[in-house]
Amino acid sequence: MPIRRSKVLVKWIYENQHKMQTIRCCSSLLRYKEVEESAQVEPETISIPQTTPIPQIAPEFSFKYSDLQVRLAAPYQLQPKPDASALGFGKYFTDHMMKVHYHKELGGWQKPEIVPFEYLTIHPAAKALHYAIQLFEGMKAYRGIDDKLRLFRPDLNMERMNLAAQRSGLPMFDGEELIGCITRLIQIDQEWVPHSETSTLYVRPTLIGTEPTFGVMEPDSALLFVIMSPVSAYYKTRSDGAVSIYADPSVVRAFPGGVGNRKVGSNYGPTIEVTARAAKLGHQQVLWLFGPDKELTEVGAMNIFVVYINEHGDKQLSTPPLNGLILPGVTRRSILELASQWEDITVKEEVITMDRLIDLNNQGRLLEMFGAGTAVVVTPISNVGYVGENIHIPTMKQSQPLFQRLKDTLLAIQYGHIDHPFSRIIS
Repeated sequence: MPIRRSKVLVKWIYENQHKMQTIRCCSSLLRYKEVEESAQVEPETISIPQTTPIPQIAPEFSFKYSDLQVRLAAPYQLQPKPDASALGFGKYFTDHMMKVHYHKELGGWQKPEIVPFEYLTIHPAAKALHYAIQLFEGMKAYRGIDDKLRLFRPDLNMERMNLAAQRSGLPMFDGEELIGCITRLIQIDQEWVPHSETSTLYVRPTLIGTEPTFGVMEPDSALLFVIMSPVSAYYKTRSDGAVSIYADPSVVRAFPGGVGNRKVGSNYGPTIEVTARAAKLGHQQVLWLFGPDKELTEVGAMNIFVVYINEHGDKQLSTPPLNGLILPGVTRRSILELASQWEDITVKEEVITMDRLIDLNNQGRLLEMFGAGTAVVVTPISNVGYVGENIHIPTMKQSQPLFQRLKDTLLAIQYGHIDHPFSRIIS
C-alpha cells in the first residue's frame, strides 16, 4: 500500500474509531481496508469544517445532550439568592455548572455533566494559561411576563463559538447539543433567573485548552464549561442615561488577519490599560479606531452604530461592516434585521471615519450614536473624547430616538411581550 494511502487510512481510522468499537483491537490492515471500503465516507472525501457561513460539524464528532449526567448540589451547597438591586455584573454565581471534557487519545468529547458549582483543577502548564488558547460566549436567559424562560438566538452564539474554536485549534461541537445542555442547566437553576425586566441570568460558555505541555500548538485535551450569573447593569451611565467614550488613535483593538472577529480572551486583556486611562478622563468606554483614516470599529465590548441624515435627506442607521476587525454581534445582527423592516429608516453597513463623524456633527446631520451588545443591549452615547477635545453627540436630544425604539423592541422580544422567532422558550 503506498505511504500516502496508508497515512490517509490511519488518519481516517483515528477519526472514525467510534464507528469501529468492535474491532479496535484488531491490527490487520486487511480488516481496516474492509471497513474502509464499506464505510459511507471515503478517506479522501472526509469533509473539513468551513469557516463560512457556518461550521459543518458531523453529529458523531460532538458530545450529546442525551448523554448528559446530572449531579445536584446538596442542600448545604446551595447559595442564598441576592437581591436584584444588588446584582451588578458577574458578582454572583448559580448553584450548578456544566462541564464536558475533550481528550483526543480517548476518542474526543466525553459525556457532558452538570455538577455543583466548583473550582476548576488544571495543570499549571495548561495551554490556556500560557498561550491564551481559550474562548468564550455571552448569552442571557430572560424571565418573561408569562414567567416562561427564554434564550435569545442561541444558535448564533453556537455558530460564533465554533468559529472561534476552529481559529484557536480547539475542538468543535454540535451547537444544538450544547444548547440542550445549557437549557437543562438553566432549568435546574431556574430560580436564579431574576423576576425582573431590568435583570437577567447571564450564561457564559467557555472552552479552554488544558493539555499540560509547552509549545504553541493545537491542544490534545480541552474543557468546555458553562457557568451562570444573575446580572443587572453592565456599567454606570452619566446623569443623562448615556455614556461618554474615549477615542485614542494611537492604540488599536484588532488588525487585519487577526482575531478581532472572534470572541477570544486575548481581545480583551490588552484593552484594560486604555480603558483605565479613559476612566481617569471621565469616560466610560473606549472607541477603538483603526488605520490612517481613523475608522470606527467597536466601542468597549460593543458594536457601534451611528444615526444621521444622509445625502438624500433620509434618516440612516449605519454600522461598520464585518471586515475581520469586528465581532459579529448577535445584538448587532438583530438590530440590522429589525431596522431593515422599518420603512422610515435606511440601514447600511459602511466604513465610518472620525473625520466623517465630525463633519456630520458640524453639519447638524448627526443625530445619534449608540453601542449594542448582549451585556448592555443598547447604550446611547452622548460624548466622544478625541485628541484633547469633547465632541458632543445630540443622541439624548432627539424627541423619538432610534436607539430607544430598538432597545424597546429587543427587550419586548426577550421578555415575551412580543412573540418572535428570535426568542427560544425553555420548556
